[in-house]
Amino acid sequence: MLRLVSLLLHAYIGARLLPSLLSRPTVFALLAALLLASLLLMPMGVGLLVRRPLRLVDAGRLSLAGWLGWILMGLFSSLFVLTLGRDIMLLAAAGLDLLRPGSIGGTMLDLLNVDSALGVVLVSLLVTLFGFANARRTAAIVEVEVALSGLPPALHGFRIAQISDVHVGPTIRHSYMSRIVEAVNRLDADLIAITGDLVDGSVAELAPHVAPLTQLRSRHGTFFVTGNHEYYSNAPAWLAELRRLGLQVLENRHVVLEHTNADGAPPAQLVLAGVNDFGAGHFDATQRSDAGQAIAGAPSSAAVRILLAHQPRSAPAAADAGFDLQLSGHTHGGQFFPWNFFVKLQQPYVAGMHKLRSLLVYTSRGTGYWGPPLRFGAPSEITLLRLVTASEDGAN
Repeated sequence: MLRLVSLLLHAYIGARLLPSLLSRPTVFALLAALLLASLLLMPMGVGLLVRRPLRLVDAGRLSLAGWLGWILMGLFSSLFVLTLGRDIMLLAAAGLDLLRPGSIGGTMLDLLNVDSALGVVLVSLLVTLFGFANARRTAAIVEVEVALSGLPPALHGFRIAQISDVHVGPTIRHSYMSRIVEAVNRLDADLIAITGDLVDGSVAELAPHVAPLTQLRSRHGTFFVTGNHEYYSNAPAWLAELRRLGLQVLENRHVVLEHTNADGAPPAQLVLAGVNDFGAGHFDATQRSDAGQAIAGAPSSAAVRILLAHQPRSAPAAADAGFDLQLSGHTHGGQFFPWNFFVKLQQPYVAGMHKLRSLLVYTSRGTGYWGPPLRFGAPSEITLLRLVTASEDGAN
């Protein structure tokens, strides 16, 4: 079924663009070759072929065919969206000429037809190249100040390094993970939070590529909560492996951290809680996400309550449970245009800081990527959140 849908969509792009490019033989040949390669190799990249004449993974590395399959998936996405947009534009132009005969003219329509087809191909290639470079680079550091009322002096300046949605898997391997770990360690954070979707694959296959996490360093340690992709990849096995690597897994529970800063202020308590992924209950009823359970028994004297929750839509439950700050991921900020608009249909927040009643919610755009190695309009990030005292007038 998926192969049939792929064939029909490729045929649509070819039928709409290739006839318009007959006067541009070089571009015509390029697009025809790209569509054929995409049709053949894109399924290999996502492992949809039952018979695979070329091995996708050889000695722990994705084969050239696998890499091309994933890259062509990103190109195909851009070609499809822009072709659809071009058809809407051409339909609007033809409709205008029909309503006001001669307002555009046949010659102008012919030029528009050819030039727009050429534009679709060139823009798709540029987006794919730029998006690939943006996805494969080490995520940039994004610094965020979190202003909280009543923050005690000991917690002013408390720093949390957040990584999310790395998606270690077919194209994200040991070296990519190592670069992330090195960047996080340079931040010298007080704690490190990993907000889910760390892996896409089994422990047997990916354990060597996740191993760099053992090198993470912070004052209070590294804490992890599950994302939906952990449940696609045998979550119990992964949680056991992450604990073996020294991470603290927060499954609907909390820890109490006692902290003081360099100013010598009296120590203050911070509650750090985590919930299982919003949809974990669909995989195992005993794993249902529960913010109330996560905070149960926490000391009322604690100055700050922070929740790690993979999906932003955990926010209403977090607000009801009395948390001050929720750190999430899941959305990738949309990862690449136009999917950022569709994320809003499922999640209340796509990226950045938002507020729900008295709860602040920060949503990371993610530190890796999923699927095509492509990021366009939604750069990856390693987030450094710094707690600061909010003044009476709301300024920091």
